[in-house]
Amino acid sequence: MRRFTHFAALDWSGARGERQRGIALAVASGTAAPALVRPGHIWSRAEILAWLEGVAAARENMLIGFDFSAAFAFADHGAYFPEWSESPSDMQALWGLVELLARGDPHYEAGGFLAHPEARRHFRHRGEAGDLFEAGAGRLRVVERHQRMTKQAASVSNFNLVGAAQVGKASLSGMRLLHRLSGRIPLWPLDPVPARGPLLVEIYTSLAARAASLPPGRSKIRDGAALDAALAALGSSPAGLIGPVSDHASDALLTAAWLRAIASEARPWSPPPLTDALAETEGWTFGIV
Repeated sequence: MRRFTHFAALDWSGARGERQRGIALAVASGTAAPALVRPGHIWSRAEILAWLEGVAAARENMLIGFDFSAAFAFADHGAYFPEWSESPSDMQALWGLVELLARGDPHYEAGGFLAHPEARRHFRHRGEAGDLFEAGAGRLRVVERHQRMTKQAASVSNFNLVGAAQVGKASLSGMRLLHRLSGRIPLWPLDPVPARGPLLVEIYTSLAARAASLPPGRSKIRDGAALDAALAALGSSPAGLIGPVSDHASDALLTAAWLRAIASEARPWSPPPLTDALAETEGWTFGIV
C-alpha cells in the first residue's frame, strides 16, 4: 500500500467572483495536528491552482482531497449529455469541453458552459429546468447511488444548480481546475497510483464528520473546542484554535486528519462497485466502499 507523508483537504466553491470565503485548504503532515494553509486568507481559485502546481513541481508525497465531483453521471444513459452530438466519451474529454465553452469566464467560473443551448437542457436552473433534466432529484453517478443505498452519505445531483445544497457549479469550476492539472498530478481512480509524488482524490467532507461520530445533519463545526474533540475521535492532535471557526476551515482541517487516518487502509482503494469503465467516465469518491 502506498504511503503518504502529507494529507491535504480542499474545501471548494463554485460561486461567482475572484475570491471565495468558501475555499479553505488544510494539510496534515506526519503525526502533527492539521493546519490551515495561509489561515485568514481569502483564496482565489487561481491561487489554489498555483499552490497545487507547486506541490506537483516539488513532487511532494501528498494525498490531496477535493470536495467537488470530477464528472457527471454517465453509466445510467451511456453518455454525460444524451442527445448532444458533442457529448464527451470520457472524463478528461468532459473537462476539455467544459474548458472550451467556459474559457471566456473569469476566475474559473463556468457560465459559458451552462449558457450553451445543448448543455442547458440537462440542468435545473433557477426558475426552470432543462427538458432533459431528469425528474425528481436529477441524475446520479454510480458512486452517488451506491452511497445512498448503503447510507454512507447523502448525495445530490450535479445537474441541479438550485438551492444551498447544489454542487453543480462547484464541480464545473473544479473540472476547469482538473483540466489544467491533467498529466501533472494523477487523479485516482482514473490514473494509476504513482510510486511517489502527489495524488488527487475526490472527497466528501461529510465522511470525515461521520468518522468523527458527528450526528447526521449536525456535522458542521464552528467552534475550536468542538473541532478538537472531533479531531481526537480520529486520533489526531488538536488544532488548538480558540473560539469561532468557519465551517469551511473546520471541514478542511477535519478531512485532512481523516485522510491521514484511512489512507493506509486497503478498503478505500478497492471499493467493490468500482470498474475500469467507471474510473474512466465517472470516477469515485475516496472513502465510499
